[in-house]
Order: sequence, then C-alpha cells, then structure tokens
Amino acid sequence: MIVELLLCFASAGAEALIKQGDAADRALKTRDALALYQEAEKLAPDDASLLIKLAKQHGELMTELSGSAKKQSGETALAYAQRALTLAPKMADAQLAVAICYGRLLELVPAKTRVEYSRRVFEHATTASKLDPRSDYAWHMLGRWHQAVATMDGLTRGIVKIVYGGLPSASLEEARMCFERAIQLGPHRLAHHIELGRTLAMLDMREEARKLLEKGLAMPNKERDDPGTKARGKQTLDSLNG
Repeated sequence: MIVELLLCFASAGAEALIKQGDAADRALKTRDALALYQEAEKLAPDDASLLIKLAKQHGELMTELSGSAKKQSGETALAYAQRALTLAPKMADAQLAVAICYGRLLELVPAKTRVEYSRRVFEHATTASKLDPRSDYAWHMLGRWHQAVATMDGLTRGIVKIVYGGLPSASLEEARMCFERAIQLGPHRLAHHIELGRTLAMLDMREEARKLLEKGLAMPNKERDDPGTKARGKQTLDSLNG
C-alpha cells in the first residue's frame, strides 16, 4: 500500500512538472523546459514520452551552441531518443525522435559516420511514417532526406557508393510528394511550406516555389528551428528574384 501511494505521488509530481515544461516549450523557453523535464525524469525515468521531450529540448538547444558543446547536446538528445525507442519501439514519435536527432548530428560527424547517420534518418523516419501515416513531421523528415540525397553532387555520390556502400535511392519528386503530404497533415508548420518551396525551386518550378516561400516566410515563428528554416527560405527566394 505504501509503495503504491509513493508511486502515485511520484506520478502526479511528474505530471505536474511535465505540464509546466510543456508550457515553457510552447513559449520557446528551451532551458526552462529542459530543467522542468529533468526534474520530472527523476520521478518517471521510464516514461518514453518524457524522454522524447527531453530529446527535443537538447536537440533544439543546439541552435544556440557551437563546437563541441553543440555536438554534445546533439548526442545527449540522441541518447534520450534511443532510450525512448528501447522502451517503446512501436511508438511513432520515438522512431521520429531518433530520426530527427541523427539528422541534427549529420554536419557534426566525419564522412563515414554521416553516411551511416543518413541511412538511419531514412530508416527511422520511414518507420515513423508507417506507424503513424498522419505524422506530418515524419513526412517532413523524409522530404528533407530525399531533398538532401537527390541534390548530392555526382562525385560525392560516387565516393559514397564506392567507399561506403551507397544510400537508398532518392529524388526531388519524392521530396516534393513528402512535403505536400506534410502540408496536408500540418498546414500550420511554416517549415513544410518553405521546404516544399525550396524543392520546387530545385525542380525549376519558379513561380510555384516563390508563392510557397513567400507564404512560409510570412508565417509567425512557433518553433525553435523556424528562424533557421526561414533563413534557408529567404536565401532561395532571393536567388529566384535575383
């Protein structure tokens, strides 16, 4: 009975902290959200959903860090996401969290590791989209993957194939379809509109690209990554208008 009461109090305490953390996360107060989630983790260390929230905060903290601190934050995010996946392998958000974390680390690791991480982005994002076909961000991650791999230059692609065994096939058309699906499911996310616009620009569909980029750039920032996404979008729009 005493053990049950203690567990009940711990669960209630963790829930209250998580709610406060969620409010801080919505306000884009990453460090505040992280601190609250870390306190909740002490009470609920095996809560997969909480571990995903911790992975998100550590990942988003990378936007204000550099060098080894940025990489360390990314690796911590990945460790939390992997813990969540171990606890809940059939949870789409756990698969997606791992894919996102590998994606955030791509530019911070050596070439061979980058190829392996790219494969894992594709594998986990694909699994997430199958577990939850209505996950807009799973489709977004697949779109980003196709966009990046499809625009890899021929020399790099050849080296990747010869030295590292290559990557799954990718195309800008696939990227386009993924981003279109993401917009259908989550029209409120500016990232979907901007990345579809960038993809259409790569396909030389200039007018359609311009409209989507302008729409995305006019939307308010709601996520920590939005300023960086807008910077990429503005660069593409400037090239179309130049």
